[in-house]
Amino acid sequence: MTKGVAGIGKTVLTQKFTLDWAEDKANQDIQFTFPLTFRELNVLKEKKFSLVELVHHFFTETKEAGICRFEQFQVVFILDGLDECRLPLDFSNNQVLTDVTESTSVDVLLTNLIRGNLLPSARLWITTRPAAANQIPPQCVDMVTEVRGFTDPQKEEYFRKRFRDEEQARRIISHIKTSRSLHIMCHIPVFCWITATVLEDVLKTREGGELPKTLTEMYIHFLVVQSKVKNIKYDGGAERDPHWSPESREMIESLGKLAFEQLQKGNLIFYESDLTECGIDIRAASVYSGVFTQIFKEERGLYQDKVFCFVHLSVQEFLAALHVHLTFINSGVNLLSEQQSTTLKSEIRLKKDKDTVIDMYQSAVDKALQSPNGHLDLFLRFLVGLSMQNNQTLLRGLQTTRGCHLKSNRETVQYIKKKISENLSAEKSVNLFHCLNELNDGSLVKEIQQYLRSGSLSTDKLSPAQWSAVAFVLLSSENNLDVFDLKKFSASEETLLRLLPVVKASNKAVLSSCNLSERSCEALSSIPSSQSSFLKEVELSNNDLQDSGVNLLCAGLKCSHWKLETLRINVCNLSERSCESLSSLLSFQFSCLRELDLSNNDLKDSGVKLLFDGLGNPHCKLETLRVEPGGVRWLRPGLRKYFCQLTIDTNTVNRKLRLSDNNRKVE
Repeated sequence: MTKGVAGIGKTVLTQKFTLDWAEDKANQDIQFTFPLTFRELNVLKEKKFSLVELVHHFFTETKEAGICRFEQFQVVFILDGLDECRLPLDFSNNQVLTDVTESTSVDVLLTNLIRGNLLPSARLWITTRPAAANQIPPQCVDMVTEVRGFTDPQKEEYFRKRFRDEEQARRIISHIKTSRSLHIMCHIPVFCWITATVLEDVLKTREGGELPKTLTEMYIHFLVVQSKVKNIKYDGGAERDPHWSPESREMIESLGKLAFEQLQKGNLIFYESDLTECGIDIRAASVYSGVFTQIFKEERGLYQDKVFCFVHLSVQEFLAALHVHLTFINSGVNLLSEQQSTTLKSEIRLKKDKDTVIDMYQSAVDKALQSPNGHLDLFLRFLVGLSMQNNQTLLRGLQTTRGCHLKSNRETVQYIKKKISENLSAEKSVNLFHCLNELNDGSLVKEIQQYLRSGSLSTDKLSPAQWSAVAFVLLSSENNLDVFDLKKFSASEETLLRLLPVVKASNKAVLSSCNLSERSCEALSSIPSSQSSFLKEVELSNNDLQDSGVNLLCAGLKCSHWKLETLRINVCNLSERSCESLSSLLSFQFSCLRELDLSNNDLKDSGVKLLFDGLGNPHCKLETLRVEPGGVRWLRPGLRKYFCQLTIDTNTVNRKLRLSDNNRKVE
């Protein structure tokens, strides 16, 4: 499984793999590569196929060649875009299917192919956005990779290649670095392209003018650029003509409605029926695609019906926010209000006073905070950003009234700060800080930055809101998050819980001698369920974790895709009771644990024997084990037998067990 946010390059990666294979440059042990997208498979939702018929349907060459026995070949199926799947994928209740010639629904075919019931010799590669990864049972995934996008040097390289004029490239790179929101987003290649498109136009049309600083400004300018392209290229207009004609305004309204309604449903791709529901004439769909190619694109699956999507998820989120904003500003209808019926929304013009404005933004904040997978986070950032006067000035021609009051913006800022001070998850707090950036309020962040620079940050006196600000500053700083050392802040459990998002974003967490307990293990066990965790190494030595804490940690490591490689839990008040969970973890097929330090714990011979059972499992990948001196007496006679079996069963060599009494390596 390959994970990554929208536009990060997952599909391009699979296409590069397929092209290199087809051109005999790589992976020549593979006879067949079958690249499929969930967009294509969705269209077949109501039809029935056998696995062989499905392959023949998409790859007619195999049918023409009479190939029906794919188990005789090394086959790779690429299933791209799990997050766009509209099939149920019911792994719990779908029937078991082993016959590749038996017809059934595409949903049943896929669940059995992924489980390995159908064509077990085949290899599968699934790509997905992180929020959808949990649709696949962890036991069906033996390797997880993540596409992280551009590094900071690669961001600069992109803009230098995009702008041949060195001075222009230098100015653009310098500007992006001054806005942390823009700089962070530029790890996504598609966002770099959007940014380059906007800044090139702004520099050309506003010599010496101010460049967009926030995400919302950037996307409004992007919309303006595309409107100008449409006006000049298709309508015969001039460069200085008004951006918004009645036709382009109607188009934006229709696309905004589609974006908002489908975002609420969690849909990222659309079919003709979806467009019809939003009042978009199917016959004009190609015009939307051709005119606003950079905003809305039409894709055709192999031999399938047309499907539609926005060029990037963030464009859909922006247009959805714009639709909510314009609907309220132009007609007074709050689309986020659950109290309004469809009739009220379409027929009643609400009073646009200060309280109503505030209600809309507060309801948007509440809805985003209630979203379990964060699918409204960027939508909220755009929506509050659209309330700024400078952004509403850019929207003249789309808005029919003046818009929001400055006082209502201040009250929105206060409401967001109030929410930050509550007991939110750290991820939610971080997004609210991004919202404050869009509202040009950085007071909390500046306060924390001054403390951090001066070295006078007193963690004992920080409020919950200030703790959230610390996490936000650390996550958005240019400093490398390779190692997180808890002692640099405060050696306490409360600090760990406050800064858990920073731990998740680090490669190594040093948490030794920090007065941690079972509660910390419970928090760390939640890391696997996060959308993106890079943590590979955890040091928890000299903490009173006890057996219950280690059991929680092991459960977390076994229930998801967390690929922890090093765990140090020496001097943690453990007994033989923790060894059963650890042994089960070592035996777990998808565990990546290679180093385990258990020294100076009272494991007793019975505990070490349990560990030995785990070491003997063929799935065990452990290379280094440290145990207390008392266990050596029991382990020494069995080591030769263990390594003999390991070499025969798994063809693995050069594994070592390190014994803490004399640091002897046995091979």
